[in-house]
This record gives sequence, structure tokens and C-alpha cells, in this order.
Amino acid sequence: WLSYIKNLGIKKLIKLIQKYETLENIYKLSKDKLMETSGISETIANNMIDKKVRNNVDNALKYMKQNNINVISVFDDDYPQMLKEIYAPPICLYIKGNLQLLKMQNISLIGCRKCSQYGKKTAYYFSYNLSKAGFNIVSGLARGIDSYSHIGCLAAKGKTIAVMGSGLDNIYPKENEQLVNEIIKQNGAIITQYPLGTKPEKNNFPARNRIISGLSKAVLVIEARAKSGTLITVDFALEQGKDVFAVPGNINSANSVGTNELIKQGAIPVCNYKDILDNI
Repeated sequence: WLSYIKNLGIKKLIKLIQKYETLENIYKLSKDKLMETSGISETIANNMIDKKVRNNVDNALKYMKQNNINVISVFDDDYPQMLKEIYAPPICLYIKGNLQLLKMQNISLIGCRKCSQYGKKTAYYFSYNLSKAGFNIVSGLARGIDSYSHIGCLAAKGKTIAVMGSGLDNIYPKENEQLVNEIIKQNGAIITQYPLGTKPEKNNFPARNRIISGLSKAVLVIEARAKSGTLITVDFALEQGKDVFAVPGNINSANSVGTNELIKQGAIPVCNYKDILDNI
């Protein structure tokens, strides 16, 4: 229910809980009572009591039961501690697959969608070998580097987590539906903070990126352009105190401008997977 309420962040929710103690008590509140709490605007209160929103929740629960989708809240023991410690952690996570992976030894592999052959091979190489070394691979299921990171992990018989910027009933991009099936089949997981019915809107992806870095011990950037969305994940990783690794690239390639710049700024350059193991 709470995940369907737009602009209700963790800080506002904590204020409500401090005042009313349980989520059940909050669920039963009137609009006027809700608005007595600082930060709860009329728009948020209207959404919280909206019957349409509550019907969506009922329909979502039926879909989740039929499709083996779980939901965990920030108050649950199953919620990963590392994610609780980031700025504005998601109130809840929807997950299909292996819930235990969220608390295990994870590393993120990220990069641009329009990657080069060099990028594809490099993503596959690092993912495959880091999986063999005992890491679960976290990435964003996008085209390009993300996809090859998941594929390399699967080839190594490892476990991978795909973090989505949409609801779990809206796999994006569509061509990765088979990849999602393989991830689940191999005891991996797909997760999102977004409720069922959420489409893959552009604004969702920066928020998704903080989860990718938040679940991981470190972040490895394979390829990134000068103003790549990949660099948003790097910013989150640095904010969260995570190590950032980057693969050096051809100085004449647009896809390597971002990674080479990261190295100049202090990211740890890596030329093989053992460089990462040595640092971690």
C-alpha cells in the first residue's frame, strides 16, 4: 500500500510511525488525522485514503501470489542492512527469486547501454570470473553492459540480481524477458522498489541506481560516456562509501571517456578480475 503512495518517503513514514506506532493504525487514519503529521500534504493524504489505490493493492496481492513475488519492508528482518544505511532507502522492495542474495557478497557491474564489442567482452569476462570467485553480480537489466554482466554470471553458474526501474510485471527492455527467466531459474533474483503496474519511466532509473550500489560491496564501471547515467550510480556509490573500480579504455572511444575520467579522479583502475580481489 505504502509503495503506491507517491512522494511518501521514509522520513515522512517514520514520523507517522512515531506518532501512530503501527502500519495498521496508519492505514485506518482519516485524511484529517494524516495531515496532522508534518510533511503529509493534502495530496499525499488523499492518495493514502484513495479507494482506487487500495483496490490496486488487492489486485497486486493476487498477482504476486500467482507469480511468486514477495515484498519486504524496511522494517522487516529480511531487508538488507547495507540498504537500510543508504540515504532515503526504499520503503519496500518487491522481489522474485532468491531473497537471501540481498544480504550476501555482492558486487555491481555497470556501464552504458550502447556499448562496444570491447565493453561486451569485458563485462562478460569480469562477471564470469568474479562469479567464480564467489561474488553475486548486481546490475540493472538494461541493454548493453548490464545484460552482458548478467549473462557472464549465468555462464559461470553464478547468481545475479537484476534491479529494475519498473514494476515486476513490466520487464524492461522486453527482449530481456528470457534473461529474467534464466536469472530466476538459476536461483538469482529480480527486484524493484516500484509497485506492480509501474512503467519504466525515465525518472525511475536514477532512484534504481542507488539500490544497485547500495546492495554491493563495490562498483565496477566497464564503459561510460562523458555524461552517462552510469555516473549517477558512481555518485551514489561514493556517497555510500563504496569502492569504485573502473576499466581503462581506448582514449579514442567515446564509451571510455567516462571510465578514463573516473580513474583520473581516483577510481581504482583494473585490468583483470584479480585486481578487484586484491583490493576487496
